[in-house]
Amino acid sequence: MSEIAKTIGQRVRNYRIDKGLSQEKLAELSGCHPTYIGQVERGEKNATLESIEKIASAMNISLAQLFEKIGESSTDSYPMKCYELVAAKSKSEQEHLYKMLVEMDKYKNQ
Repeated sequence: MSEIAKTIGQRVRNYRIDKGLSQEKLAELSGCHPTYIGQVERGEKNATLESIEKIASAMNISLAQLFEKIGESSTDSYPMKCYELVAAKSKSEQEHLYKMLVEMDKYKNQ
């Protein structure tokens, strides 16, 4: 499947987990089948815009939030690679990664 399908799927999964929703509950709230939610999250399905809108709405996030920074610059850009790596993680993992970077930067500057 395409990279954008994988990226969006990972973001859906992370937002779902962050909101404390199971795939079944998200499916119920969005009007999609639980199997479909799983396929979207794994990047196996090229979801329609209508389905993505229903899924985002069910999680109370905007489409802008879900698609944030996708396609803005080259994947050869290290800042974009870092952004995608961190964006694919849960909120608690993001916080942990940030703290690690801050500590590494402090250590480097000593």
